[in-house]
Amino acid sequence: MALINPHINFNGNAEEAFNFYRSVFGGEFAMIVRFKEMSSPEHPIAESEENKLMHIALPIGQNVLMGNDVPEFMGRVNENENRSKISISAESREEADKLFNGLSEGGSIEVPMDDSPWGSYFGMFRDKYGIEWMVDFDPKYNGKV
Repeated sequence: MALINPHINFNGNAEEAFNFYRSVFGGEFAMIVRFKEMSSPEHPIAESEENKLMHIALPIGQNVLMGNDVPEFMGRVNENENRSKISISAESREEADKLFNGLSEGGSIEVPMDDSPWGSYFGMFRDKYGIEWMVDFDPKYNGKV
């Protein structure tokens, strides 16, 4: 079965955001590529961009959270865009609380963790980097959707 791995664009703070995500989820980065590593005479990288991240990957279970900084010449990412959310299916209420509390620190909570009308334990928020998350624990699925 194919896996779905979210990819997030940032306005120059991808490394800070991913260090925060790693502090909540744990683990180690599978890959970090800086723009300067891709520089060549044909494709020079501006000094102001060279230490920004072209790619970063954080394995979380069987999935990988990926991201990058958008180069300034491509414009800024709309940090208030709300067309998508990252959904986490926790394996327990305790794990759901841990992830919700950790990731929402410094952000804004839209729906606090609580028992939902559809039978799962659910919460929703925007983290301090503007990324929207949903955390869910459904005992019927035991963390597997």
